[in-house]
Amino acid sequence: MLSTAEIHEIEEAIKVVPVKKAACIEALKVVQAHRRWISDESLKDVAEYMKMTAEELDSVATFYNMLFRKPVGRHIILVCDSVSCWVMGYDKLRDQLIQKLGIKYGQTTPDDRFTLLPNCCLGTCDTAPAMMIDDDLYKNVRIDQLDDILKKYS
Repeated sequence: MLSTAEIHEIEEAIKVVPVKKAACIEALKVVQAHRRWISDESLKDVAEYMKMTAEELDSVATFYNMLFRKPVGRHIILVCDSVSCWVMGYDKLRDQLIQKLGIKYGQTTPDDRFTLLPNCCLGTCDTAPAMMIDDDLYKNVRIDQLDDILKKYS
């Protein structure tokens, strides 16, 4: 069941599009912002509210890599694995994060703090290697910066 706050935010998103279905991505983002992920139940609730089938909405949800259909941690770490980042030390950054967090790509730390994911491009090739935590982009990331960066996210 959608909360009153979720419905209000979805209605705000619907106001700026010509047809209700056009706000389906925003509606999914609203639910995810409140719940951290989009469960099957919440997807069905959004689909019903948007006058779509659950299958239609799931095809949208699974297309976008920033819509999460399984539980994720409080903070999402995206590590850019583009060619530029590979050349500039992506593998060392990835390996250090895996070691520090004790998880592999696609996993969440036992304390539910971080989920670690690869990302094909963060759009900052000239400042590689790069990673993003939530909405914060880190450029020219060095291994010796990781502890200070991770401390910012409790």
